[in-house]
Amino acid sequence: MKKTLFIALAVFTLTACSQKSTNKPGQTAGEAEERVEQVRTTVLHEREIQREISVSTNLQGYLTQNVAPSLTGKIEHIYCEVGDPKQTGDMLVRMDQTQYKTTKIALGNLSVELNRVEQLLRSGSATQQQYDQLKAQYDQTKEQLDFLEQNTYVKAPFAGVISAKTYEDGELYGGQPIVVLTQINRLKALVAIPEMYFPRIKQGMNLTLTSEIYPDLVFPATVEVVYPTVDASSHTFQVKIRIPNDRNLLRPGMYVTTTIGLGIEKTIVAPYQAVEKLVGANDRYVFLNNNGYAKRVSVTLGQRFDQDVEIIAPEIVEGVEMVTTGQHKLVDGVKLNIVQ
Repeated sequence: MKKTLFIALAVFTLTACSQKSTNKPGQTAGEAEERVEQVRTTVLHEREIQREISVSTNLQGYLTQNVAPSLTGKIEHIYCEVGDPKQTGDMLVRMDQTQYKTTKIALGNLSVELNRVEQLLRSGSATQQQYDQLKAQYDQTKEQLDFLEQNTYVKAPFAGVISAKTYEDGELYGGQPIVVLTQINRLKALVAIPEMYFPRIKQGMNLTLTSEIYPDLVFPATVEVVYPTVDASSHTFQVKIRIPNDRNLLRPGMYVTTTIGLGIEKTIVAPYQAVEKLVGANDRYVFLNNNGYAKRVSVTLGQRFDQDVEIIAPEIVEGVEMVTTGQHKLVDGVKLNIVQ
């Protein structure tokens, strides 16, 4: 009888200890069965926003001319230094003039001879064939002289500044650009825009441009070219924008941010602090109230509006209830105690 009683007591003690070990300090057995977290929530509603795309890029001179004549030989004189402004038609470089002067003399002689043969042709002392042969020689020499003039006396094709210089007077020209002329009173930039906006970006659209160098200024710009293809790797397409720069405040190479307005539309906006970020990744998610239980939903962030941000996901629609306080300690499926 005593042995039976001892065994029963031992079994009861082990069972009690086993049950006690499953409870956390301060919890009863009932509380340990289901975890409950206190949170605050808000009902999401659609909101009208000004849809904008902001993309950073580098400015470029609208036109850039590498001054590289099609003649080899000695550089007689360079009429500019780096930073010099130049107007259309200003002389930039004078190459060795020997070949140009020789051809100019030859053309003068041919002109005299052509006039003489033309008079003889009228009097019947020369044939049409003689005249045609001499005229062809004259035209060929004239074309050669025009080519030599253009490449001996190199002039600025547009207004700009000298942005680089490679040679000095008297050096032999070897093929590299002698100077580089860059237009700065008008600039351009290429921006990569997500493919989802392709149907909405049109040639002629106005946009704005900002620079950290001028934090209080906004510069106007215009979409000049919408490239017709989409990059398969980045899922973006390129847009060329034109930027007037009459005050020359902006310069090629500057880092700027372009903003394109796409009009008013409705979307869901939530407090930025309510959006969680996965540790070690850029994945974002929020928690919804799903009949009293937390439901984790991955979201994509859109535009930022001060303390709010646009959130995009199939589950994010008007009327859903999102956790805005206490979300840091939630896991998917935990029970919620919503407090006011």
